[in-house]
Amino acid sequence: METKKTGYKVQEYNQPVKRYCQTLDLRDDQELIAEYIKRHREPWPEIREGIREVGILEMEIFLLGTRLFMIVETPLDFEWDVAMAKLATLPRQAEWEEYMSVFQLVSPGASSSEKWQLMERIFTNKSQK
Repeated sequence: METKKTGYKVQEYNQPVKRYCQTLDLRDDQELIAEYIKRHREPWPEIREGIREVGILEMEIFLLGTRLFMIVETPLDFEWDVAMAKLATLPRQAEWEEYMSVFQLVSPGASSSEKWQLMERIFTNKSQK
């Protein structure tokens, strides 16, 4: 079983991929956080379909306290701004964002790309080729 102590298996792809990392804060309310977790364990089918439709291969969200951390893996030719603009137009996406905003420290009506802040990588130990 995967846990924070045993680690999480990484998806393997038949192509090179790139990774985007993002963060977002939740409201400091344990009941709201528990409900946010529940809703993400059973997301609407349209949300999963939209993520794939814009070219995202894998999306994971991690939680520590009120801080969320998201990892998004995509093909190398993925264009973030183009994909996020398309995602915002897909069925139920705006409704999902509004639905989730109750739990998040964000402005009402914000899109996913306005809520989630892209993070800068400041360290890696991978081999430089």
